Amino acid sequence: MITNFILEALLAIVPVIFAITLHETAHGWAALALGDTTARDQGRLTINPLKHIDRMGTIILPGLLLITQLLTIHKVAFMFGWAKPVPVSAWKFPNPRRYMAIVALAGPAMNFLLVWLTALAIRALADANMGAWLTTILFDFMLVNMVLGLFNLLPIPPLDGGRVVVGLLPESLARSWAGLERYGLIIVIVVILVLPNVFGINPVGDVLENILPKAFRLAFWLAGYHE
Repeated sequence: MITNFILEALLAIVPVIFAITLHETAHGWAALALGDTTARDQGRLTINPLKHIDRMGTIILPGLLLITQLLTIHKVAFMFGWAKPVPVSAWKFPNPRRYMAIVALAGPAMNFLLVWLTALAIRALADANMGAWLTTILFDFMLVNMVLGLFNLLPIPPLDGGRVVVGLLPESLARSWAGLERYGLIIVIVVILVLPNVFGINPVGDVLENILPKAFRLAFWLAGYHE
């Protein structure tokens, strides 16, 4: 019982931490490529997850969700969390809003790249007749990255999609939209936790349910599955 609990916990936590770590590091790499060395100077251009841990977003909230689900429904059906944002000095960019939009897109782009690479690995394992357990672990990693990438494209600051919208809107509208960032976390929690569990409305879940099958088919098609 305890062994199964620990195994379920590790299988849920490790892919999430790895996906979030690379997501955040991608922001720093993009900023560096565009001329901002802040993340590098502060030692955040690393895949060491300890450098990206946020006490509430990476430990406390995911831990509570994990333990609650394993003790009640005996499986992990939902995880939510965040890492400490990689520092970016937008004022170093020639066009701060546009360049920040590019930096924001780098996070989801990394997750989608990981989805494609994992699909390639699953295809290689299938061709080599490797164990189903490894394929299952890789598929779960694909799912984590797909959901993380798509979720972060929601146009709500401080999510990456919100910063992209700020970079695309005219300046007056961009200022108003950027002002939502102070309420962004509250909006996200209401949308993904309060609405589904209190009011039975799950807009994000409904959208993901429609998009995920198509996204997975596209990923496997790009990995060479053309059946």
